Amino acid sequence: MSGFAKAQVSGGRPPRKDILASLKMAQLEISKPALPVEILASILDYLSPTDLIRVARASRLMREMVYEDSRWVQRLKRIGCWDELEARKLAEQSNPYLHGQLSMAVPTVHVQAPLSSTPLKEDTAGGIVITNTTKTRPSAFSSVEHITEPGSNKFIDPKGSAALSVLSRVRSIRGKAREEYGKIHAVLYPFYNDIDKTGGSMDSMVFRVYDTPEDQAQMLSSLHAFAKCDTAISGEARQDKVSRAVSLFEMAALREFESGYEQGDIDGQMRKYARVLTTLNGGGAAMDYFFEHNHLFARKRDFGSPSDCVDNDTNAVKLGHSQAFLTRLNVAYNEELAIIDMCFSTPTKVSTLFLDKVEKDILTPYFTALFTDLRSRNVESYLRAVSGTFVQTLHFTQELRKPVQNSGDDFVEAANRIVKTIFEPCLDQYLTDELNHFRKHCEVVVSEWDRQLSEQAASTESFYMSNVNRQADKKDFLTSFKKVLMAPVNILPNFSSMMSNDSKADNAEKDAQLHDPTYIPNPKFATPVSIPSTPSAPSNDLPTTELAAKAAILNSRLEGIRSLFSIEVALDLVHVAKVSLERAAQFLKLGGKSGNDAKLQCESIFVSLLHILGHRHVIAGFDKAVDHLSQYRPRYEEKHDGKGVEPLVTFLELVNVGDLILQMMDVFYEQELVAAKLTDRSDFLDPAVKEKKKFEQMLDERVAAGLNKGIDVLMDEVDYLLATKQPATDFNPEAGPTRRNTSDVGPSEAAKAVVEVISSHTRMLVGSTDKSTLEVFNQEIGLRLFASLCKHLKMQRIAVEGSIKLISLLSTFFLSNSDMNHYFNLIKTMKNDQLLQYFIALRELSQVYLIDPSDSKEMATIIADGDRFQGIFRAEEVYEFATRRADWYQVKKSVEGAMFGIGCFVM
Repeated sequence: MSGFAKAQVSGGRPPRKDILASLKMAQLEISKPALPVEILASILDYLSPTDLIRVARASRLMREMVYEDSRWVQRLKRIGCWDELEARKLAEQSNPYLHGQLSMAVPTVHVQAPLSSTPLKEDTAGGIVITNTTKTRPSAFSSVEHITEPGSNKFIDPKGSAALSVLSRVRSIRGKAREEYGKIHAVLYPFYNDIDKTGGSMDSMVFRVYDTPEDQAQMLSSLHAFAKCDTAISGEARQDKVSRAVSLFEMAALREFESGYEQGDIDGQMRKYARVLTTLNGGGAAMDYFFEHNHLFARKRDFGSPSDCVDNDTNAVKLGHSQAFLTRLNVAYNEELAIIDMCFSTPTKVSTLFLDKVEKDILTPYFTALFTDLRSRNVESYLRAVSGTFVQTLHFTQELRKPVQNSGDDFVEAANRIVKTIFEPCLDQYLTDELNHFRKHCEVVVSEWDRQLSEQAASTESFYMSNVNRQADKKDFLTSFKKVLMAPVNILPNFSSMMSNDSKADNAEKDAQLHDPTYIPNPKFATPVSIPSTPSAPSNDLPTTELAAKAAILNSRLEGIRSLFSIEVALDLVHVAKVSLERAAQFLKLGGKSGNDAKLQCESIFVSLLHILGHRHVIAGFDKAVDHLSQYRPRYEEKHDGKGVEPLVTFLELVNVGDLILQMMDVFYEQELVAAKLTDRSDFLDPAVKEKKKFEQMLDERVAAGLNKGIDVLMDEVDYLLATKQPATDFNPEAGPTRRNTSDVGPSEAAKAVVEVISSHTRMLVGSTDKSTLEVFNQEIGLRLFASLCKHLKMQRIAVEGSIKLISLLSTFFLSNSDMNHYFNLIKTMKNDQLLQYFIALRELSQVYLIDPSDSKEMATIIADGDRFQGIFRAEEVYEFATRRADWYQVKKSVEGAMFGIGCFVM
């Protein structure tokens, strides 16, 4: 069976391949392990320049990593010699198309440099010399020599000025950072390495090569900067040695600086070593010594003490002493600034720091002690001191001498900064105390005014009620006497002694009154000078009944309406508000948040003024005046001269005072807030604007309420005058015992009195109230007068002979000389057509009384003619007026027959 060959079968499955065929085809390759490029780059950061050159010899990739420009740029940045802005400018100058390409994305292209043979030579001193022999890119791989001996550098002389200024001559050129670093390394590395060996002592090569302190300071400053790029192993130890060398030199130079300052050799030794220390490390040690041991701070007590500014007797502040303190300090500071200009190479910086030192050690303690002492003594003196010294300090900073090499506004900003540093910590407390002090003063003034009014009212009431009380005491005398007689015998001596003591006290009081005219029996109820005292009356004229006493008290209250609020109080409060605003507004010069806080507090002062003066004083006074007016009853008054209602006249005077106060507030608002830019009148959300409008609105409401009540009082007076001064014989001469001459057609006494009263009161409002209020007032008076006249006519009996005088009466109101033409002209100038129509109808109504009794039909026609009276009077009302004719019952039948058809027959 094994001899048979396998037959080829077509159409079946293909033969199976070997499963190990792919494994047999694989080849084994050996690869060397390699670190990532990022790790290699990090390792290179910790190598010294000598080791970096050795690494660059390893391969082309290593050379590219070592020669990468960014690596050397970082070293120059650590030294402080690389300027990115300069590098950009030089790059743009060398390639004009670079500026346009900077904004485009630049693809990364990896270029493998060709193999080059760079020989590595090591000198006997331990340094290396690298020579780049690549000819294709000479600009990137130019020769750089690194040496350790100062004499081996053929380009830079270590003793020359070029070596000292090697850092300042470094150029920021992209692509050549390694070459620029090589120049620095060639000059500074020998000195750096020597300090590492000597430990930073004064035997270092720096002090042997350079003789002058200026050159030594310059080289040490360069080495201190060069040490910052030493990131190799033990680099921190080498940096500490360099710092030790700098410290030793700094201490020696500082001793020379101190010696020059103490000996007064300002222009010589002190100036020299100040410049040396500035070259070394900025001169911080020299500035610290100059600040700490300055003669200005040693004699600061000679300038003045905070206690000199306070008067121990009155606790008042004496701002002249604080001004003298600042003047002496200004002179001393300018003297020290002359030294700074002479010695230091950066006088602006030193003078600014010195000014901060003056603020911290002299100004702030002085003003803090002054403010604390004054605030515990007298708040008003404290407020004057804070604002006054703030202005003085601003003037002090403006008068300071500026450095010779003044760099812009740095010194001015520093001077303004010390003002903020001194006053901003106490600003919040000051603004709060300013507002509280103003409110307290206003409350005291207004409360004192109210107290005086209350005491005067109580004194007046007791004055008028005293006689009533004496009458009651007389009635109770017998009853009291009986009680004394019936008392036990053992208490009689005590009672008698008590009576004798009382009599002695009464006699002593009488003697005091006789010998001292200014004696006040009860000082609690003494009448203040600012308020009119209660008019004294003889004891015989005092009211003897309680009703009469109350009437007298009411009259006294009505007379006192004019003193319910005072223009003097308003002037006092406005003056205090002005002083507070001027003090607080000074701090707007601080600007920023502090200036805004001062501005808001100024508005708060104005709002408080409106609230206390307006609401507490003026508005409350108007409310009391309206209440007093409502209690006025003219029928109970004994004196009526017909020229005016005394309470209403007094109220209108009060309206004038209120108008003056309102004008004062307007002027104060415009001059003290708007002109000073403390508020914006167009900002309707501003607190000052809102409160001012609210005050004006409330004042208008109170004036309107008072005028309305005044109209009631005026009309009561008109009704009283018509009732008392209009006899029945004026319109019905036959009613008197003797027939009066009817040829007298002039206005009656009642008409004259009413006209005088109304016209005098309306004239008083002209100029003190706005036009719309005056028009409403006049119209209301006219309508109320019309109603009073109608009511008065319905109470009279009018004869035909008396109707002539009635027409004269109706033509007299609001007119002079009983001239109707003047009346119409006056009404036209008032532009009140509605009021004119009422009095035209009233004039037509008077024609009813002028008709002869025989013309009853004509009378009926006039009564029934509605168009004749412009719809003001209905026929029924005219008929009611017609019934007041003296002969009405004679003509009644014929008039009613003509009007209503009574007595007619149907034909």
